[in-house]
Amino acid sequence: MSRADGYVGFPDAALSPSKETKYRAVFDATRAASKPTELVPAINMAALQLNALAAVGAPLSNAKFVVVFHGDAVDGILDSEHYKAKFGTDNPNLGAIREMKKAGVEFFVCGQYLARKKIDPKTLSPEITLAAGALLVLMHYQNNGYALISF
Repeated sequence: MSRADGYVGFPDAALSPSKETKYRAVFDATRAASKPTELVPAINMAALQLNALAAVGAPLSNAKFVVVFHGDAVDGILDSEHYKAKFGTDNPNLGAIREMKKAGVEFFVCGQYLARKKIDPKTLSPEITLAAGALLVLMHYQNNGYALISF
C-alpha cells in the first residue's frame, strides 16, 4: 500500500510472511495520527501487513483484515471536505482506504461513538460501513477466529 510504511524482510527470520498462511485480523483503531498529514496508526499497520504479504508474493486474498474505528481515530475517516475544514490539509487516509478496500479489507465505524460525539455519518468517507457498535464488531470477528490487533 503506497502511503504505508514499507516492509523490510530478514532472511531466516522466525515467522516471516508465508505464501500459504491465511491471515485474519481485526484492527481496533482508536488512536489518531500524530500529525494530520500522517496515516491513522491502525491503517498504517494493516497496510504494512499487506505490504509484507506482497513482498513475499503471497496473494492478498490470504489476508482477511477488518479495521473498526472509534475514539480519536474517527477523525482519520472524515471525508475530504470535513477533514480539510478541521485540519487544513487533505486526508491522507482516504487513498490508503480505497487501495486497501481493493485488497479486500473491510472498514467499520462505531455508531455508538458517533451518536455520543454527535458526528453525522454523512461527514465520513463513504468507504466506511456504519456498525451498531465497535465492540460488537470486535467480538464478532474474534469469535470467528480473527486476531485482535489494537492501535
